[in-house]
Amino acid sequence: MAVRVDQDLCTGCGLCAQVCPDVFEVGDDGYAHVIKGANTSISCVDEAVDQCPVGAISK
Repeated sequence: MAVRVDQDLCTGCGLCAQVCPDVFEVGDDGYAHVIKGANTSISCVDEAVDQCPVGAISK
């Protein structure tokens, strides 16, 4: 499953990284990114998608 963070929408709040730290991280640029090689099929990804306040995460 391809998980994507839309950098144009992301505010860098870090909620996704708090909810699903094995998949998301906030980079040096201040925006969320999917960790390379992360297992994106784990259940917390759905929670991160649902909780993103700006809808920047899609799968």
